[in-house]
Amino acid sequence: MKAFLAEYATFHDPRLAPEGRAMLDTLAGSFERCGYEVVTPDGGDFLGEIRRLAPGCDVGLVIAPDRFLFSFSSALEKATHNVGCGSMNAAICADKSQCGRVLARHGIPVPGDPLPGRKVIKPAAGCGSVDVRVSSGGPGPGEIAQEFIDGEHLSVSLVGSRVVGDACSYYTGKPPLLLAVNRQEIRIEPSGEIRYLGGETPVHHSRQDELVEAAVRSVQVLGCQGYVGVDIVLADRPYVVDVNPRITTSIVGIAACMDEEIADILVQASKGGGPDEVHLEGRVRFDSHGKVRRL
Repeated sequence: MKAFLAEYATFHDPRLAPEGRAMLDTLAGSFERCGYEVVTPDGGDFLGEIRRLAPGCDVGLVIAPDRFLFSFSSALEKATHNVGCGSMNAAICADKSQCGRVLARHGIPVPGDPLPGRKVIKPAAGCGSVDVRVSSGGPGPGEIAQEFIDGEHLSVSLVGSRVVGDACSYYTGKPPLLLAVNRQEIRIEPSGEIRYLGGETPVHHSRQDELVEAAVRSVQVLGCQGYVGVDIVLADRPYVVDVNPRITTSIVGIAACMDEEIADILVQASKGGGPDEVHLEGRVRFDSHGKVRRL
């Protein structure tokens, strides 16, 4: 069996390359332990590499900034069995304004319109904390402004099960599988720049049920499949600030604690199956370069 794993930033985005390499190494190790030969692009034309290499593989997964996920995932879906989020769902999540409106219509708390004073400015189709800042000014071209919420920075990592069925009978698959709640280490620089420095996992929070419910509902409303990271600022309510329809850096910490193999979970979920829970042992801290330290 062969698994095609395509991580964009390693070759094409120096700012995100260390995180990208850490995620790729974690996934590759898991797929290899599950008996797969791992095939990866070697740089150059990323889309061309997907079209060239993926058809010879049994399963495939793309990790890329949100603005590219639709085109890359769409190409992957034409070439092999995608064990990540579907291309159309990824497109919805990539548009931060549209994604927020969809969640709000379903009663999920999201940041509101910015108030006078401090606000969060971010790319309309950004990735992680790149070019995200706190500012009293307005957004520039290709940016959006959101309400600044002062709270605890957390994320919830889930795996959504694929919708399966035939032309006459469909069912929505298993509920999203909770992998872990993670604490995010976020620093706001004097310039206002927001920096992601890593995190800690698993976190057993006193408001765990609220966090997980908000994340699960977000994944269900958006129809996300595969691994999804839901970023939340916890204040009076859990505010969903971003839905990442792809592998996130938290996976390096989760995989270090999880008895199950993430590769096996992703493949099973892509067919509508998989475990009902995972088993985590210990707790780790990880940095944005993927270095993991047990606590």
